[in-house]
Amino acid sequence: MLKPIVTVAAVIFALMVVVKDGRALRMVGLTGSCAVVKTYGDSTILVACRPGSLGGRPALPRTVCTSAPASPTVQYWHCAAGFKVSYVGR
Repeated sequence: MLKPIVTVAAVIFALMVVVKDGRALRMVGLTGSCAVVKTYGDSTILVACRPGSLGGRPALPRTVCTSAPASPTVQYWHCAAGFKVSYVGR
């Protein structure tokens, strides 16, 4: 009787951890994501952001990145040296 309850609780806990982390939602396309497309010689980077099914494209900080021309599915950003794309969407 106690074993099924503990099993269900463990599954619910694992699901909560996966959703809270956010990587799984980005991988299946539910939330937007960004990735570095190109690194220039002066250490600036070009970042491509794609929208997710549940929300739009992630907005990058305008103090560090400037918007570049977008296509219907991808928004491009030029970002200063040292900008970490891994922080986008958190």
